[in-house]
Amino acid sequence: MNRFITFEGGEGCGKSTVLKAIKERLEAEGVSVVLTREPGGTPIAEQIRNVILDKGNTAMDARTEALLYAASRRQHLVEKIWPALKEGKTVLCDRYLDSSLAYQGGARGLGVDEVLSINLFATEGTYPDLTLLFDLEPEKGLARIAANQNREVNRLDLEKLDFHHQVRNNFLALAKRYPERYVIIDASKTLPEVIEEAYRAIKERE
Repeated sequence: MNRFITFEGGEGCGKSTVLKAIKERLEAEGVSVVLTREPGGTPIAEQIRNVILDKGNTAMDARTEALLYAASRRQHLVEKIWPALKEGKTVLCDRYLDSSLAYQGGARGLGVDEVLSINLFATEGTYPDLTLLFDLEPEKGLARIAANQNREVNRLDLEKLDFHHQVRNNFLALAKRYPERYVIIDASKTLPEVIEEAYRAIKERE
């Protein structure tokens, strides 16, 4: 059965690590899984990612940023996500539409509905079947990033703390707006506990 499951949350919430563990568990059960990420996931989309997250691009306008995310998302869907779903695979995606709503729509002040409109154009209205929100206090997430020497530090990591608090609040508001597809995961727990909670949420909604 094809399913489109997205993993969302603020910086340093651990969703990327959990995503890989979930992929292994599902594959062990015989599920055909495609793991991917945004922005990126395909060669063209990854090139756009490099522009968006380049620490040198501090002059990037907020609307330019939002449009680049939408463009990357479109290419990702066309080349990777839609074909995988058509083949009956389960797609696990590290970030998707909701990140644009939380970051550009909310924290950048462009307006959630305004950013949603350009993304609905880009995605032709493709929503995830399930969205796991890994909720964590920004202070803890940023501390994790600082302690992880191997993690990529991008332009968004360098934003002020207030920006990251806005992102968190925006994600929680989106969870209330889309309760039929959102599940909030407490990302402050230990990694095994978070993995188990995420896995259980996925299995309960099959």
